[in-house]
Amino acid sequence: MTTLKLPGLLSDKNKVLKDDERVDKRLLAMLAPFGFDARPPEIPLNSEAPYEDCAALGDGAEGDFEGLMSALFANVTPIEGIDRSTVTIKGVDDNDIDLYIHKPKNQKENLPSILHLHGGGMTILTAQTDCYPHWRDALSEKGLVVVGVDFRNAAGKLGRNPYPAGLNDCMSALEWLNNNKDELGVSKVIVSGESGGGNLSLALSLKAKNDTKGDFIQGTYAMCPYIYGDYGKKIDELPSLTENDGYFLDVNFCSVLASVYNPGKSPSDDYLAWPYWAEEKDLQGLSPHVISVNELDPLRDEGLAYFRKLVNAGVNAYSRTVNGTTHAADGLAVKSMPEVWDSTLRDIKGFAETL
Repeated sequence: MTTLKLPGLLSDKNKVLKDDERVDKRLLAMLAPFGFDARPPEIPLNSEAPYEDCAALGDGAEGDFEGLMSALFANVTPIEGIDRSTVTIKGVDDNDIDLYIHKPKNQKENLPSILHLHGGGMTILTAQTDCYPHWRDALSEKGLVVVGVDFRNAAGKLGRNPYPAGLNDCMSALEWLNNNKDELGVSKVIVSGESGGGNLSLALSLKAKNDTKGDFIQGTYAMCPYIYGDYGKKIDELPSLTENDGYFLDVNFCSVLASVYNPGKSPSDDYLAWPYWAEEKDLQGLSPHVISVNELDPLRDEGLAYFRKLVNAGVNAYSRTVNGTTHAADGLAVKSMPEVWDSTLRDIKGFAETL
């Protein structure tokens, strides 16, 4: 009788990405020059450290990740045929919010719009980090009007602005987009983002429903959402936190960023901060959702758990798992895995067309 071997670190706590038989070798070749084929260096603190130390670690990590994105997107062929503009609006907290608008040139009819919320754990990176303008261009090339939101972060160059500052900015951007649909040539609004942007996409959909503005959103497409929050506690429902720990993303690092996003609070206190903790009754009445996850991501199972809650709450939803990939890889591997990159873009466009 054959005994099934548990995947990843569930069978061998010393396993690293390059030893995992599931990883796509093209992705491994992309990550190896940066050391991500092995375990990342251990960070010198955890979420119990003083707030300022955790926020300072986020500051430093932002530069590291921006350097990685610059390298991955160096010499990527620019996408032609896109009109790009920037609008600055006032947020609900009387702060300025930059919105980056990408539209197909010579647009002749109203098109679905993507309100794009960038990744970075709600704590680092910006809408202008090298990977995101190209992602917005690529979505626009598919026939979408894309609005990227430079919301306030909890650390990094846009910090210190803990929850709910970033979510408030996303709501302000959603209201502006709905008020300007005719001028922009927008037929419907889909909220989408990856990682921390996946959190904000789900949280914004919940907040809009709670604020009786649910009709502002026709659909939500969340990629590799960072929504559990309590990363110092690994639970049976989320085996990927152990299985894939250290595969591009370190769970302790996730825990530190979480402590900066909503400091001094338990993640289960507020599901708008950490949507994993929403109950089925909180999800009832939401517009259609897609939850897209990566097979080798520590965050995979929190996204799938949320998908199951959506279905049980009667929400029109589907999920997809991008096999062989680490956290957010389908939005990063533009040169090494163009077929995988394009498959996610096509799925977002296809989802928009069904709404």
